[in-house]
Amino acid sequence: MPITVNLRHLEAHNKRLTGELPVEELDLDLRDEMVQAPWPLEYDLEVQKLDEDLLVQGKLRLVLTCQCVRCLKPVERAVELDPWACHLPLQGEEAVPVTNDLVDLTGSIREDILLEFPQHPLCDPECGGLPNSLNGKKKTAGSTGRTEGPSAWSELNKLKF
Repeated sequence: MPITVNLRHLEAHNKRLTGELPVEELDLDLRDEMVQAPWPLEYDLEVQKLDEDLLVQGKLRLVLTCQCVRCLKPVERAVELDPWACHLPLQGEEAVPVTNDLVDLTGSIREDILLEFPQHPLCDPECGGLPNSLNGKKKTAGSTGRTEGPSAWSELNKLKF
């Protein structure tokens, strides 16, 4: 069930929303094999009506299961938006849809959660990659079949201007 708020309930006082939202309801459309969201979104929000707008404040937390893009080691990362705030206009060009006095907050939450996803998850910023790989190591004559000569940079450094 999406996270919704009834506008009639906001006329008297602010509304507090807490709970968990199944990741299927967020409709994250995860196509990246390196980032998955197996657990529900935890939320603790307060919604208030300001004239013809809604102000939503609180915190959001979603735990992700990632694979390090260098060494493929599984890693858990929490996406935490604390504090989180969202301004939703009820009128105008960018007005949120209102259906039977209900405003669905799920779309705005989804957008901000997706913006916090790691683009290239790493187990550690200093991760060296897969063991026994040649990443960052000097290649020897036996590994490429060529002999190593002087580097191009050392030849350029010899130029006199």
